Amino acid sequence: MSELKKPVNLKINGIPLQVEKGTTIHEAAKLVNADIPTLCHLNLEGFGMVNRTASCRVCMVEIKNRQALAPSCSEVVTEGMEVFTDSLKAVSARRLNLELLLSNHPFECLTCRKNLQCELQALAQKLGIYDITYTGEKMSRPLDKSSYALVKDPDKCIMCRRCETMCNEVQTCGILSAASRGFNAFVGPAFNLDMVDTSCTFCGQCVAVCPTGALSEVNNMHRVWEALQRDDKHVVVQVAPAVRVAIGEMFGLEPGSISTGKLATAFRRMGFNGVFDTDWAADLTIIEEATELIHRLEHGGKLPILTSCCPAWVRFFEYQFPDMLDIPSTCKSPQIMMGTIIKTYYAEKMGIPPENIVVVSVMPCIAKKAEVQREELRLDGLKDVDWVVTTRELGYMLKEAGIDFAALPESDFDQVLGESTGASVIFGATGGVIEAAVRTAYEWVTHEELKDVNFTQLRGLDGIRKATVRIGDQDLSIGIAHGLGNARKLLESIRRGESDFHAIEIMACPGGCIGGGGQPYHHGNMEIIRKRQEAIYQEDAGKPKRKSHENEMVMKLYREYIGEPYNEKAHELLHTFYTPKSMI
Repeated sequence: MSELKKPVNLKINGIPLQVEKGTTIHEAAKLVNADIPTLCHLNLEGFGMVNRTASCRVCMVEIKNRQALAPSCSEVVTEGMEVFTDSLKAVSARRLNLELLLSNHPFECLTCRKNLQCELQALAQKLGIYDITYTGEKMSRPLDKSSYALVKDPDKCIMCRRCETMCNEVQTCGILSAASRGFNAFVGPAFNLDMVDTSCTFCGQCVAVCPTGALSEVNNMHRVWEALQRDDKHVVVQVAPAVRVAIGEMFGLEPGSISTGKLATAFRRMGFNGVFDTDWAADLTIIEEATELIHRLEHGGKLPILTSCCPAWVRFFEYQFPDMLDIPSTCKSPQIMMGTIIKTYYAEKMGIPPENIVVVSVMPCIAKKAEVQREELRLDGLKDVDWVVTTRELGYMLKEAGIDFAALPESDFDQVLGESTGASVIFGATGGVIEAAVRTAYEWVTHEELKDVNFTQLRGLDGIRKATVRIGDQDLSIGIAHGLGNARKLLESIRRGESDFHAIEIMACPGGCIGGGGQPYHHGNMEIIRKRQEAIYQEDAGKPKRKSHENEMVMKLYREYIGEPYNEKAHELLHTFYTPKSMI
């Protein structure tokens, strides 16, 4: 037996157990159902993140024959160790450390974006802390609202450094790090720059793991309510694939509950004039992207082609790999394609001036808020999409309106831009975009019907995946990565000339859009991500049409308005360009 696998014998609260060498006390305690509270600790090991900074000190335990207590999240078990998780000494220390954290925390719970979702708040209740025992000087740092995507409130930071671990180790963006010492310590960008002045991708994964309100998305809810109240505006909404398998969690439904029809009904209750499905635009994206892939394959174009649906990924390669901007697909994201078509084709069909149309997107991602502000994503001076709210924000809005989401009947999206196929639904999960593209490319290249559309070799949750798909007489080599750290590895292999891929799909967020920074908080529960993924493929399997080119409404758009895919008008409306950006 290897030394690493050699078992360790110990006792926790008098209960003997045996665990593998290298196990922490916190991990071992779960085996005997010992509940040790934590704040800084977070285990997303399936996505390459384990935060063990032991900075919050609320997981302290007592170890026999030791004078000092130990943080259970970072202390590794040893042979013969006797641990007490519920001793008076340990419980008192946890309470004291939590009270000290609260003494330097703003009393803004009622107005905080994380109210009732805050782990600090929940732990204070759990430990029975109802008074602020210690008072004194409080940290006072300026609120950073510089970006269109996220808000950084340093006064609510408890120095857990989860965001730092996520930003540096998982996403490899290197934006956030701890600075200064003692009471003056804080987490932020180098030189304490505003977030908008950094190379932040706005992926929102720091927001997703922050236990307090120190990091949150920019609030656009009031913008949407204001637009809906205006009689002179035609307000329409679109909703992304990943939203429908997560929104129910905010209303007591099980993770992975499919709420497609309820969403359509909810939007009409809210007063939207048009209710559309971003899945329609995902099918449109595939028509352009599959055509672009085939064009590159047949005309000696630059390979591999990289998908371009994810705005955080776009910002990542513009900053980190500016020498490789000729590789990604030039297709706009489905969100932006939908906005473009609404303000051109739809506007003409409905006889509404584009300037009188307000396009609202409901997205699983805070990077989408920044994406719609890009100057190149405008047509005749008008933004393709006006406002973006996250899945969480939609949940808050529905609660504000008193809508019982779980009890809503189902209805269909408006059928002008509402038809969708199974191929568009799987955009929400890692591997879905490239699988959808392959379904269409296969039939267009071979001129044969694709009997089995399930390319299961492209699915999964491994950070980097490789697969070969046979299309006609050619083996198509495909790479898939989710999480920007994994994307970096693939891009560096391309830069070194080691890649033989024809096509690569990149998603910035772990799990893809289902794990987006704007989704309901999963608090480190990986099972939630898996259930959302399963629901995505369940929705796909239940669709009567499962290939994007079978979407009759999309093909009608080409016949009536655009012409052939990838032509001059298609490029004008549905494609974009990228700009190299300097690292700061």
